[in-house]
Amino acid sequence: MRDAARDADVGDMKRGEDPTVERLERRLADRLGMTSAVFLPSGTMGNQASCRVHAKRGAEAIVDSRSHVYNSEYAGVSALSGIQPRPVDGERGIPSPDEIRSAARINRKSDTALLALENTHNWRGGLAIDPDRIADAAATAREEGLAVHLDGARLFNAAVALDRPLEDFTRRVDSVMVSLSKGLGAPVGSVVAGDEQFVAAVRDVRNRFGGGLRQAGLVAAPALRAIEGIDRLAADHEHAAALASGLSDLDGLAVQSPETNIVLVTVGHPEAQAGDLCDGLSAADVLASQLDDRTVRFCTHHDVDADDVASAVDAAERITSEWV
Repeated sequence: MRDAARDADVGDMKRGEDPTVERLERRLADRLGMTSAVFLPSGTMGNQASCRVHAKRGAEAIVDSRSHVYNSEYAGVSALSGIQPRPVDGERGIPSPDEIRSAARINRKSDTALLALENTHNWRGGLAIDPDRIADAAATAREEGLAVHLDGARLFNAAVALDRPLEDFTRRVDSVMVSLSKGLGAPVGSVVAGDEQFVAAVRDVRNRFGGGLRQAGLVAAPALRAIEGIDRLAADHEHAAALASGLSDLDGLAVQSPETNIVLVTVGHPEAQAGDLCDGLSAADVLASQLDDRTVRFCTHHDVDADDVASAVDAAERITSEWV
């Protein structure tokens, strides 16, 4: 990837003059089964720009109560676009047809314009959502006159875990964002795909948000290299399974069985909390995220190997042994 960045043909992305960015956009549009795509600096910007285009100011967006758009993007849909989230606690993060109908009709004083879905589902433990559930939710949303956006930051992981082509997950949605800097290991960037009119509007919003980059081929070239390695995500899933197995043997921890590369651990000891586990791990050079007082999130990725997993389990064992 460093070699690709060094040798990249570059130009002004904002003016549509970077050939490497254009090549990345065309390739991912094809892979995702969409007619067009646009490169953005981050997944959050991709989601925010998509919501901005799909819903006018004052409209509502149906979101899962634990979705990234709702919990991890700094209230961006409200602050940046004047959109009110309508949270729903759907099974595995995907609202049922009845839940979508109910949420779309609950407040006639504002228009419900958008259904935002997520796959894999980050805060629910990297759940790989079956494309048929995405299709069912999207079909109901269309019946209610809603656009459908898929936050597919880790969609590649879902495709590998379920052994399904990417197009199966995007066939019924209006837009999708995929991240290139998660498990694939590219240094920077995400892509939003949809039809040509939608993508042109997202491109304008990206530039308005300050996401138009100069010489962007320097980061698009490594991303092109990264998408050649989608199959290697299976190794991350194997490492997550090994991590979960090792942690589940430790007293005071309850571990959710992973479906992809995210492992959620609940600290059950009465005198310890998630922050205690994270602090102890950090002191041992193992990084994990605290989701709440009791939940810790681990994520395996391109730079984590089997030895790292074993080291993480050993560190957690030393920490939890002191709680007894």
